[in-house]
Amino acid sequence: MGKSDFLSPKAIANRIKSKGLQKLRWYCQMCQKQCRDENGFKCHCMSESHQRQLLLASEDPQQFMDYFSEEFRNDFLELLRRRFGTKRVHNNIVYNEYISHREHIHMNATQWETLTDFTKWLGREGFCKVDETPKGWYIQYIDRDPETIRRQQEQEKKKKQDLDDEEKTAKFIEEQVRRGLEGKEQERPVYTELNRENDEEKVAFNLNKGASTSVAAASKTSVLGPSALKMVGGAGSVKRKESAHSSGQSKEKKKKSALDEIMEFEEEKKKTARTDYWLQPEIVVKIVTKKLGEKYHKKKAVVKEVIDKYTAVVKMIDSGDKLKLDQTHLETVIPAPGKKVLVLNGGYRGNEGILESINEKNFSAAIIIESGPLKGRRIEGIQYEDISKLL
Repeated sequence: MGKSDFLSPKAIANRIKSKGLQKLRWYCQMCQKQCRDENGFKCHCMSESHQRQLLLASEDPQQFMDYFSEEFRNDFLELLRRRFGTKRVHNNIVYNEYISHREHIHMNATQWETLTDFTKWLGREGFCKVDETPKGWYIQYIDRDPETIRRQQEQEKKKKQDLDDEEKTAKFIEEQVRRGLEGKEQERPVYTELNRENDEEKVAFNLNKGASTSVAAASKTSVLGPSALKMVGGAGSVKRKESAHSSGQSKEKKKKSALDEIMEFEEEKKKTARTDYWLQPEIVVKIVTKKLGEKYHKKKAVVKEVIDKYTAVVKMIDSGDKLKLDQTHLETVIPAPGKKVLVLNGGYRGNEGILESINEKNFSAAIIIESGPLKGRRIEGIQYEDISKLL
């Protein structure tokens, strides 16, 4: 077995040593060869193949740089698309995962000097949505695949249809409540006193359960006389009143229970409709980060524009300065009772209301909806972070 054999101990040892990432200072991008130490890199630079490759590159260096830049961009975007999709992610996380591959293209061989320059270039060219935060640069891949665009349009159409169905359900429930209230007023029984104008006239009852009672009362009329008949008639009327009243109560209970079940189901459905973003235009917020200095800390501002659901352009109320901040650096503002607020999260998202009261112990408030199909509804126990003051 020769020394150059694939299964020789030396060949196996060389493959084990070359496995994984090694120092960038001993990597030749032109020849795409990684050396293990300084001596090996020096020997490679003096080799005939390296010198020949340098002569080829010196004839048209821009061609090689464009090639490496294109390869770096394609591999980086492919990893971003497959690994993270359209999620908002820190650019350094994607880059660290990209360079973990041993055969990757190094950035020092491309037209970009730093990762920040490459990130800005992706935003200018429209490959990604980029935004700068105190934590660094975040990128979000823009998927322009026709199949993805068609799927997004179908999802938006379905979401709009679901919202229309919720509005129809709310209107249907309100109509049922109104009919139920009108029906209760109309179906209320009217009780009259049972009087007997003629002593010889027979008394008859059309009640199934009271048939035996009516027969017995009719048979006793000849023996007991008119007074007994009045007593029997009075007892029958009392029973009829009680039975009618109890049946009315049972119907009312049934109607209430069915309606309550529908209302509870809708409330539970709305409570579960929560998202991890809450920024909305024209709301008043407070800056809670200290990284901008005391000039802006604990100061109030108005949201002028929402970018990417998680970032907003705000205008300071006192100074008029405009800042671009992440939602983690902002918090909602609770006004005095009687002022207008906007619901930012949950099933009532987007509805305007009036702040009725504040519960400081539970950090919650009660509001009255002033817009949409649920206008006039009173909501209790809504958290501070789900509402904010409207300008």
